[in-house]
Amino acid sequence: MKKYIAVALSFTGSAILLFSCDAKKPQTEAPANEKMMTEYSENMSIVMSENGRKSYHFETPLIEGYSLVRDPYREFRKGIKITTYSNDSLATQDAVLTANYAIYYENRRLWEAKGDVVVIKADGKQLYTSQLFWNQATKKIYSNVDSKIVNGDEVTYCEGFESDESMKEWRYRKIKGVTFFTMEEKADSTGGKPAAADSPAKQEAPAAEPSPAE
Repeated sequence: MKKYIAVALSFTGSAILLFSCDAKKPQTEAPANEKMMTEYSENMSIVMSENGRKSYHFETPLIEGYSLVRDPYREFRKGIKITTYSNDSLATQDAVLTANYAIYYENRRLWEAKGDVVVIKADGKQLYTSQLFWNQATKKIYSNVDSKIVNGDEVTYCEGFESDESMKEWRYRKIKGVTFFTMEEKADSTGGKPAAADSPAKQEAPAAEPSPAE
């Protein structure tokens, strides 16, 4: 009986020792090569194409790429300017986006821009926000933060939105207010140029509930 007790105690002690050793093992980390930067360029100007057509042109002071990670991405820590085109000619601009920071996830074809994000369309539409997502796969742009959208003589203030990338169909998460201008007031406030969203208002409409599409 004493022998069995001794063996049992010995086994228990070994089990505790093994458990203690397992508990101290560090979690498995990603291989070191996955963290390795695979692309580094300064003052880059690149034209990207899709289906043989010139789609957009981006300019940036710095680009850093990580192609070995599970979700490969390119990072633009010093800002970016993206110009899109309405056809295969680089002479016909559709929109220009500028931001203080951007990151592009290659497999998901998803852009995220942050910090003083401004989008100016060739038809005069303007978008101002601090964070913007552009999904090239679904051809959608969206944001979850405060934004303002200038469309003709109407300026919409909202908290979050979704739109097609041509900025024609809008879905607002929450509208905070709508301001209307006359064309004369826009010209007077900017010396003949279209006014920004913060110019004095001619008429302000009360905040409204989100609608399916604005």
